[in-house]
Amino acid sequence: MERQLSFTKSIILIVFILAFLFLSIFLLKAQPHLPLLATTVGTAALLRIYGFPWKKLESAIIQGIQTAIMPILILSLIGILIAVWMMSGTVPTILYYGLDYIEPHYFAISALYVTIVVSMFTGSSFTTVSTVGVAFMGIAMTTGVSPTLAAGAIACGACFGDKMSPLSDTTNFAPAVAGVSIYTHIRNMMYTTVPALVATTVFFLFAPKADNVDLTSIDQIKLALQGGFHIHWLTLLSPFAVIACSFKRIPILPTLITGIVTGLLVTALIQHQTAVDVWFNVMQNGYKSTIANETVASIVNRGGLQSMMWSVSLILIALSLGGLLQHCGVIEAFFRKLVEPLKRSSSIVLMTGASSIAVNAMTGEQYLSILLPGQMFKDEYARRTLPAKTLSRTLEDCGTLVNPLIPWGVSGAFFAATLGVPVVEYIPYATFLWLSPIFTFAYALIPRLQRNSLGSEKAIAK
Repeated sequence: MERQLSFTKSIILIVFILAFLFLSIFLLKAQPHLPLLATTVGTAALLRIYGFPWKKLESAIIQGIQTAIMPILILSLIGILIAVWMMSGTVPTILYYGLDYIEPHYFAISALYVTIVVSMFTGSSFTTVSTVGVAFMGIAMTTGVSPTLAAGAIACGACFGDKMSPLSDTTNFAPAVAGVSIYTHIRNMMYTTVPALVATTVFFLFAPKADNVDLTSIDQIKLALQGGFHIHWLTLLSPFAVIACSFKRIPILPTLITGIVTGLLVTALIQHQTAVDVWFNVMQNGYKSTIANETVASIVNRGGLQSMMWSVSLILIALSLGGLLQHCGVIEAFFRKLVEPLKRSSSIVLMTGASSIAVNAMTGEQYLSILLPGQMFKDEYARRTLPAKTLSRTLEDCGTLVNPLIPWGVSGAFFAATLGVPVVEYIPYATFLWLSPIFTFAYALIPRLQRNSLGSEKAIAK
């Protein structure tokens, strides 16, 4: 017979996890790996004390790690892709021409809306961050724009498509869990997306800008780029190939492989680098240029399979903990008890959003933060005649968009590694990501907004 965990014991486990992680990561400023590993060990020990056999704990950990396989493959290929695009001159070419057209004082707005366009076409925040996101970070470094401001703008724009694009996997996943059509889901998300985007735009327009924006070094930087690479429009064929594959909804792994292969072809044809041993070394360890300009060197000397091992190890540990919490019934025991006494419809919406955020914080996995609360609350929404589209919107706002704000989350770890800015530093600038859940909660709490939203939803349904 499957052992059932009590609510009290689930509370003890969750308080232990959140308190230990908060103390270690936010107060002691530790890297998240060892605190997460310690909480995993502590959680397993407590579950063992509660009577769970070791085989059950081992099975739960393995099941959690199995969900990490796809993110690890994606991260590994993206690390290789970034290195290849440095070697092929793709990112240097984007940087070279971008310096002519990007006004540093309006950099954040430019980065926000360019990444929004790209993410809507690709449906992937990972693809957006690893392509134009890397290029924008390079431009920010060369012009003196704050890296945290740049990372926040890029994260907001990249996740906009992750939330709103019909090509996005989570945009399809959330309505599937809730039982509504994807286009009903997208239309309904406009109630939180539009005000969050407007507020984000205003924020970046008036965000403090550096007084020491350095434009005098741009000529030297462009000369260094010309000296280190053949700057040519053909180097852009590889990112265009990736965007085309994403637009045609080709799966992410073949899309990334297409980007790598086309990048290697560009390397041979445009950069005249045909040594296969050099290709393998770059793909393994990252691109290492001979450029003397330190600013340019710090931008292009990056990527490679090994560059993603920090994120890969973090995801493995986080999802091991997530496996224990999910498959030993900790999450279910905790939220099942909390749902029972709720009477008001607004309380159900608030608890749905809080559940998604809590699952994100405990497991670091955005799909679980959509799936588990969706399964727990779907019948409750139907019983209380709450619109299923409200469930899907809440899951998207509090599941998809919160994951990049979790340092040990799959998206958070990837963004930090790729952009070179820790999650805790870009959080204040990632306004779109935390404003969307706030607007979701506002619609639930403020009766007038709730009535307007539900009235408009009924009109749309008719």
